Amino acid sequence: MNIVEGLIKGDRRALARAISLVENEDSSKNEILKGVYTHTGKAYIIGFTGSPGSGKSSLVDKLVSVIRREGLTVGIVAIDPTSPFTGGAILGDRIRMQEHTEDKDVFIRSMGTRGSLGGLSRATKDAVQLLDAFGKDIVIIETVGVGQSEVDVVKNADTTVVVLTPASGDSVQTIKAGIMEIANIFVVNKSDLPNADRTRTEINLMLDLDNKKKEWRPPIISTISLTSEGIEELWEELKKHRQFLEEGDRLAAIRRERVKREIVDYMEHIIKSRLWEKISGTTLFEKTIEKISQRDLDPISGAEKVLERVNLDNHEFPE
Repeated sequence: MNIVEGLIKGDRRALARAISLVENEDSSKNEILKGVYTHTGKAYIIGFTGSPGSGKSSLVDKLVSVIRREGLTVGIVAIDPTSPFTGGAILGDRIRMQEHTEDKDVFIRSMGTRGSLGGLSRATKDAVQLLDAFGKDIVIIETVGVGQSEVDVVKNADTTVVVLTPASGDSVQTIKAGIMEIANIFVVNKSDLPNADRTRTEINLMLDLDNKKKEWRPPIISTISLTSEGIEELWEELKKHRQFLEEGDRLAAIRRERVKREIVDYMEHIIKSRLWEKISGTTLFEKTIEKISQRDLDPISGAEKVLERVNLDNHEFPE
């Protein structure tokens, strides 16, 4: 049984192996992703983002318990900082989610950012596809928390939850980071701390200042991960947002846009790889680099000269 067959049949070892191969850019990566694609499209994807220390991992841990009570299976992709020694994830999130490690219907995978600025590993969307093909009902992505670049999470999720904490100025920083635009649900975690009400008020004021008329106004949920307070309410709001998206084909439209981005990303990657194969190490390319280094040629003209030789001038596209 190969990896794709094993994954589709529910073999956890095959799933773990497939994610490792994809994450490590193994030569078999593309064949694995091609093989599972027809089995994807069923999982609902939830993204959690927010500043470091906001309690995202503990929140997800408690939420998974609520989801499991409804009999739904869960996959979690937790984006951790990358170890400077091994290049792998530091695994902090998996440690905080130990309660679910023995549950065969919960699969947790920590992945390192590996320098990716979006707080999401470049392999995240591929790992989500593999979990989807494996048959998980809900797939949760949790970002490492890196400020403005966290907007990348929305590209991979159906519903995006932004987690804030009182007393840390998070709500003000959120506006600066532009995260307001991607939030479908706000969570004020650690709401037993001082200034929780103030944080809620600030978020509401910011929502009121948004002049764009939106069909969905993000709700604000107060939670305390330690006591599970507000977790049930959060799950109910997540289900409401899913229902909202499924009405009038909104969810289908979101996923169509995601497919468009994916195919463009893959095309860019393929073109870059093929272009590099053609020019790398050639006399023309090396001479061009030398001329630019000596300031005898500018980079734009140099790029144009190299591309002329590669022959990318055929702009006709077959219908």
